[in-house]
Amino acid sequence: MRHRLRTLLQYAPTRRYAALVALAAPVWLAAGSTPGNITIALVMIALVFAVVVDASHLPGEDQLALHRTVNATMGVREPEPGRYTIRSHATRTVELRLTHAVPPAIDAPLPGSAFILAPDDTVIRPFIVQGLARGRAPLGKVALTIQTSLGLAQRNVIYDLNDTISIIPSLTDGRRYRLAAVQRQMRTPGERALRQRGQGTAFSNLREYAVGDDPRHIDWKASARRNRLISRQYTIEQGQNIVLAVDAGRLMAQIAGDRPRLEYALAAALTLADVALTAGDRVGLLIFNEEVRNYVPPGRGQTTLTQIRHALTGVTATLAEPDYAAAFRTLAERQRRRSLVVIFTDVIDLRSSRAILAHTTHAALRHLPLVVALRNEQLATVAVPPIGGNDLATYQSVAAEELLSARDEVLQNMRQAGVNVIDTPPTAMTAAVVNRYLAIKERAAL
Repeated sequence: MRHRLRTLLQYAPTRRYAALVALAAPVWLAAGSTPGNITIALVMIALVFAVVVDASHLPGEDQLALHRTVNATMGVREPEPGRYTIRSHATRTVELRLTHAVPPAIDAPLPGSAFILAPDDTVIRPFIVQGLARGRAPLGKVALTIQTSLGLAQRNVIYDLNDTISIIPSLTDGRRYRLAAVQRQMRTPGERALRQRGQGTAFSNLREYAVGDDPRHIDWKASARRNRLISRQYTIEQGQNIVLAVDAGRLMAQIAGDRPRLEYALAAALTLADVALTAGDRVGLLIFNEEVRNYVPPGRGQTTLTQIRHALTGVTATLAEPDYAAAFRTLAERQRRRSLVVIFTDVIDLRSSRAILAHTTHAALRHLPLVVALRNEQLATVAVPPIGGNDLATYQSVAAEELLSARDEVLQNMRQAGVNVIDTPPTAMTAAVVNRYLAIKERAAL
């Protein structure tokens, strides 16, 4: 009984049927006489008969096959094509309108126009889907509103396709930086141009000396044989280890612009992984807050990049204090080979400052640590003394200035201890990190 009622509720009259009823309304003026009553009854029977006949010609769910095709994974805010394929096994031509219900994490607008589907025919309706937030998200149900050529009745058929997509960190910026890394220069505004020739320690070939070459690279034996100066050319060493350590603690949960600071760190980490893997290095990942949440051992190639993207997909910042000791202990246990350890974090209070200072300086004995400290632009704004401000604003300004001074002192102590430090606003982080990585490779510092 419940199934029959649900099936009956799928049917509904259309605006065309309502207009037809409105046109028949004048016959009610004849009410009160026997001929008039008969006329009204006949008109009502005709209207009901027409809508019932029209509804009976509407195809059922089993006569329309609907399939949705979309990529199983996509980057955040990377538009991806999708399509609906509708196949008719009905005996009549029908008019369809397709709608779907997607969660807030997905943007997938559909063209609202109706379309015609003939018997035994197939229609493809393309659409664009875009993930707005990382994680796994269901695509939701799909509804087909069906009506025949008469258009007096319509039926809504709902399809629960039970498909989901994984929204992973975007690699849009990675493609641009990857090309720049291959060309050995950054051309976009604010990015430092890098020299074309490598300054590593891997011998490449011999060539004639050119003005500006390092005299230490002159091959005197080859020069004597050829009676002209010959230089050794070196390439940047490949196959080095890069470990990306991402802090997902409380400071990374703060909002910078329109998103948490962690989102900028993840985008920069993924871009650096893409560039480093393209350069032939091995890249690993370590995510931590109060505990180590994920670890991907260093590896090469597209498989490693895919592992890193999926490891970053479900990461969210928590209000817990980051446990640097646990992170560096895991690093010491699992990664004994000398590596460039890029730590995406921030330091603001005394406790966390002391912890990261102690562990990064100790790690510098084996690895080459690079601390990427996300500058708090809002705190810097508050630290500016207000003109004509009240006592509360002045107090806030002094407190912010003290925090920033303590932070600058810790970063300076790190530099003096041999730790590479990047102090950057979140929006400029990706360019700063990639440039520093390329500079380290050029100097063969690792």
